[in-house]
Amino acid sequence: MEIGSFLELDIKQSGEFYSGSENIARLNSARSGIYHALRLYGCSIIYLPHYLCPSVNLFLSRKGIEIRRYHINNQFEPQIDFIEDGAAVLIVNYFGILSASKLLSLVRKFERVIIDNCPSFYTEPVEGCYSVYSTRKFFGVPDGCYVIGANAERFTEEYSHDYSSDTASFLLRRHEIGCSASYAGRMKNEERIDNSDILNMSELTSVLLKGIDYESIKMKRRENFRLACDLYRKINLIDPEIYTDKNSTPMVYPLVIKDEGFVDKLREKQIYTGRWWKSVLNEVAESSFEAFLSSI
Repeated sequence: MEIGSFLELDIKQSGEFYSGSENIARLNSARSGIYHALRLYGCSIIYLPHYLCPSVNLFLSRKGIEIRRYHINNQFEPQIDFIEDGAAVLIVNYFGILSASKLLSLVRKFERVIIDNCPSFYTEPVEGCYSVYSTRKFFGVPDGCYVIGANAERFTEEYSHDYSSDTASFLLRRHEIGCSASYAGRMKNEERIDNSDILNMSELTSVLLKGIDYESIKMKRRENFRLACDLYRKINLIDPEIYTDKNSTPMVYPLVIKDEGFVDKLREKQIYTGRWWKSVLNEVAESSFEAFLSSI
């Protein structure tokens, strides 16, 4: 224990949203969380949707996991006919628009399920499976993931701790020089995570997560989502409200329109968004729902 010298950041320690030490693992990234859940299940095979960030596939492949791919329909439901023994299924809460009850109906179809709740931090865990949450997709932290489920804390003593302060300055720089000017630093931090193995959450992120006003952030995100629904309901080619309920807190509003230059037009107005996972177009048929989402 060190005493004296210079002052540290004064962060109010009001507590984590997901607290406790039983049935919860605190790791460095969601892809690590998915791998950790596979270890908990004792599975070496996983079914992943085509419509998914390619970093998950790459990480799990590096860890020796066999990958099976599946399609989703236009209701964001898995299209899987058969799963062999010893395999798990990753079900993604796309954009955060699938309610807890909808997720439960999907989980019941399979024996071993990992729920990717990265786009829906506030959605409660579903019993009988493992739920994975990303912290840096919802809050200003440099790393972080929760895995919640039965005995999720197992194996965590085998992992080293992440160390994120060397690449976390982009969070401070954004306050002083703005998002665009600090974006390169953010991408340096993302590169660090891309090259990391499975680790326990960094101490910096752990401290930051205990000082967040979770309730106000939740309410603001819900307010923003409802506003977007009102503004874009008539032009959106998908229905983001199809499975939401009063407890839904989506990470983003998915606006799907036929305008290839729309993202560039927004950027010119300093509104930063993007298309998700163009790489999906190399994996699926042009007529598929995944191609529809990735190409517009």
